[in-house]
Amino acid sequence: MTQRSLRDLIAIEAYSVEQFGRRVANQYLDKLESGINRIKENPDLLREEPPFHASLKSYRIEKHVLVCETGVRGKIIVLTLLHGSMDIPARLAELEPALVMEVAMLLKKLK
Repeated sequence: MTQRSLRDLIAIEAYSVEQFGRRVANQYLDKLESGINRIKENPDLLREEPPFHASLKSYRIEKHVLVCETGVRGKIIVLTLLHGSMDIPARLAELEPALVMEVAMLLKKLK
């Protein structure tokens, strides 16, 4: 997971606690964690997000969409979590330059 995706999780947790209480927030975070583990075990569940880079794929978990980088040998990197009510293609177009830079930095660290 990237720093961005960790910040997204923190924001999701804060919002969920405020809106629904700690118990419901914890249940939702557990579902997100289970979904992340599911795609690690079954990367074929990820789907492409055209017109973006072919290694940029997504997976819906409840009300959120995980955006992942799959172009790193044998690894799935969660780049960000977006709420499903967003215009996902527009938000990805906005984020794409920053996501590309984040992936490049991660690749340097992984070498």
